[in-house]
Amino acid sequence: MSQSCSEAAFQIISSLRFDPALPNASSSHNAAYYLFPYHYDRLLAAATDFQWTLAVSRLQERGHDHLLGILDREIPSPSQPWRIRLLMDETGEIKSEFTSLAPSPSNLLLLPTLGEASHPFSSSDQARFSPRWVLRLDSQPTTPSLFTRHKTTRRGAYDASRARAGIRSSQEAVEVLIYSVSGEVMEGSITTPYFKRSRRRPGSEDLEEVWVTPPLSSGGNAGTTRRFSLATGLCVEEVVGVDDLVDGEEVWLSNGVRGFFPAVLQIDA
Repeated sequence: MSQSCSEAAFQIISSLRFDPALPNASSSHNAAYYLFPYHYDRLLAAATDFQWTLAVSRLQERGHDHLLGILDREIPSPSQPWRIRLLMDETGEIKSEFTSLAPSPSNLLLLPTLGEASHPFSSSDQARFSPRWVLRLDSQPTTPSLFTRHKTTRRGAYDASRARAGIRSSQEAVEVLIYSVSGEVMEGSITTPYFKRSRRRPGSEDLEEVWVTPPLSSGGNAGTTRRFSLATGLCVEEVVGVDDLVDGEEVWLSNGVRGFFPAVLQIDA
């Protein structure tokens, strides 16, 4: 990391959902913080890559229970859902911002699990989501960097991508799909994307459908729901080229606040 990058005024971000209606939240207060251990790991990984040695040291010394205790004290009301935005500076100081969320009966497939009968990213689940999101392909490429691998307050490239896609508000059910100068899909501006692809079964000529998400080598964000999906076998990594995309295809999206939800890809909008 260059000296100029380390001196730039920016903060590392991780946004998560607090929801007392989450599975197991009644038996473990940790479970109400959606994928909380992944968010702690995300902060630590970003601080390491940006060479913020003091932040790394403080995070490791305090552990995630220390951060969890701060959130427990600061949360305005533990009886309702919140969007929590964590902002960490180069010294390891973390500020939390809380925005109230409306209760969601469907919970947007938070913490889906694999079953023998069907995959949670199945068409049968899509009836729970109305309307589905629209995913628009960006009209220009984005250059990968540490600021695309990690979420920070330096969001200029994402703001420009969203503007090109005609997204004016975070309340719109619209997302933009970002790709690199080499033509590889990186990520969404605020989400991780998952694409259904066919693969040959090991040792067989038969094809099977799997859900894939772009590898970090394509330049996208090391998101929390992405790590969860890979760890639990919901998806595998695979390079997705822009030329491989199909207008109108089914895509799933996820992030640490909304969970998992379906979308339809628009290429020719």
